[in-house]
Amino acid sequence: MTPDPISLPEEFASSLALARERLGVIAHRVLWYPEVGSTNDVACAMAERKVDEGLVVIADRQTAGRGRLGRSWASPVGAGIYASVVLRPSPTVATLLTIAAGVAVAEGIVAATGLSAHVKWPNDVHVSGRKLAGILAEGAVSHVVLGIGINVQPAAYPADVAVRATSIESELGRPVDRGLVLAECLAALASRYRELQDGRGRFVVDAWRKRAAPMLGRRVEWEAAGETQTGLAENIDDDGALIVKVNAGTLRIRSGEVRWL
Repeated sequence: MTPDPISLPEEFASSLALARERLGVIAHRVLWYPEVGSTNDVACAMAERKVDEGLVVIADRQTAGRGRLGRSWASPVGAGIYASVVLRPSPTVATLLTIAAGVAVAEGIVAATGLSAHVKWPNDVHVSGRKLAGILAEGAVSHVVLGIGINVQPAAYPADVAVRATSIESELGRPVDRGLVLAECLAALASRYRELQDGRGRFVVDAWRKRAAPMLGRRVEWEAAGETQTGLAENIDDDGALIVKVNAGTLRIRSGEVRWL
């Protein structure tokens, strides 16, 4: 059973209040939990109960945080940002929502910290070649829940995570304000969401391509028809699918796991 939420800590409340005019429909209501299994689970349950678009669920620790394809997401207490946002996009908007979320989180981290952040398809955020943040989109016909995980402080991550992850404070060498990072990410998400709603998805796609420039041209592999396929990641198309160059031409990868070599 999910515990009742408690008052939002000042580090988040003050930053979100200052960003209020830039948040649009997002964060009109915020639920804070010291600990939950998964913020996405809480947000999805609320969405099924017809909660208004823009609800944000935040936790200081997740005991069952998860990433894409069923992977676990290490969520040590106080070491990161673990948040989920309920949105109710049209089918057209939903097509590019995860791409928009990746761009927005990268933009928010840059605005709050000055770090040079890049995106990797479909929506991971990297700094210095290591994973800093990830987005998990889950939903139904009536809603999409965007789970956002950002590594803020150095932490005792599992060994398989530690070798490929980094944190904002590790990169900067100084403490950062978690509330400011979250507020800037949500403000950027609100801006990109409005672009999608206004039919300006090409701006989101162009922004993703610029943020992904250091990652494109790398070799990738994936599973298809029971075999491992390889190719070069060239770009994304206007619908957000990854375009991969192979010997026979190009392939369009819409979903599934792609491993970057």
